[in-house]
Amino acid sequence: MTTDTAHRANGTSRPAGTAAWAVLLPPGRFDAERLVHHDTLELTGLGETGRPHAGDEVAVLVDEPLRLVALGRVTTSSGARPDDPDDPQSDREVALVVAYTRRSFDQPVPADQLVLDGPVSALDPAAYRVLADRLGPPPPRRTWLVSLDLPIEADSPAEAVRLFWAYVQELGPRELPAFVSPAGDELAMQAFVLGAEANQDPEEDD
Repeated sequence: MTTDTAHRANGTSRPAGTAAWAVLLPPGRFDAERLVHHDTLELTGLGETGRPHAGDEVAVLVDEPLRLVALGRVTTSSGARPDDPDDPQSDREVALVVAYTRRSFDQPVPADQLVLDGPVSALDPAAYRVLADRLGPPPPRRTWLVSLDLPIEADSPAEAVRLFWAYVQELGPRELPAFVSPAGDELAMQAFVLGAEANQDPEEDD
């Protein structure tokens, strides 16, 4: 599994002659990328004009309003990807593959100064660097404890486990609350649904 890499503001991380592009996520794709970790972004239906090449840098954006959610670099196509119930485009042929180098899905950066002419737009390298610098350095990585508790009626422990995984596959991160806390600080536990903190105490809603 890859990790985020810091962008170098002086541009030395960019190979000579590398182009920069802005890629706009299709409707519904932002949630798919935010809910489940992916090492790459794979998109289809982009047409053949203005096609990025392997090694080109990419700013990944979401619309309404226009925001930067990730940085990446174009890599070679890996063929068709397995079906993903949380990804509305997972059953289509892969045409463009972007390897993530920096993610900011939880804290998008405003990019309303850009004017895009389609789902893939050429981007001035200077504009790309400005966007990348707005992200700042990646936050320090730490250890988190993540759990998912489901009360399941079954006739044996093995059957309970099978039902557990069936529920997880069927309901997924859109419906099941996952509980997360920093390692060593379980009292700070938070529940997350749909990729965002969700209150699970009905008394607090009254």
